[in-house]
Amino acid sequence: MKKTWIEKRENCREHQIKTINKTIVDMPSGSLMLIPSTKILDKFVKKIPYGTFINFKSLRIKLANQFKCDVTCPLTSGIFMRIVSEAAYEEYISGLELDLITPFWRTVDSNSNLAKKLECGVDFITGQQLKEQITLN
Repeated sequence: MKKTWIEKRENCREHQIKTINKTIVDMPSGSLMLIPSTKILDKFVKKIPYGTFINFKSLRIKLANQFKCDVTCPLTSGIFMRIVSEAAYEEYISGLELDLITPFWRTVDSNSNLAKKLECGVDFITGQQLKEQITLN
């Protein structure tokens, strides 16, 4: 049986910190890289204040700093952010009140590839951002 998004969010591996052994894009060799867990991302996004937008690059920088790392893995962060977003929306459509779900629209840019993949659709994200008077820079 296929796992739900909520199960994927809740049954994740622990975060890891690894040393990068070769330069990758803007991550120099020797950098400490955080590979977050879905729970870390979920907890971080839940703390973003109402009406505030933190773009994904800034989120990754803040997480790296929080864990005393140089960078946060962009690939796993993107995958896990999708899981967090889909799980939150899954909770919402199952009847959980909007203010009790993870407010992923505070970090998912409605113009991003991620937004276009999410089951909620771009209109849901844009609608929530409008309600909170979030403007993207």
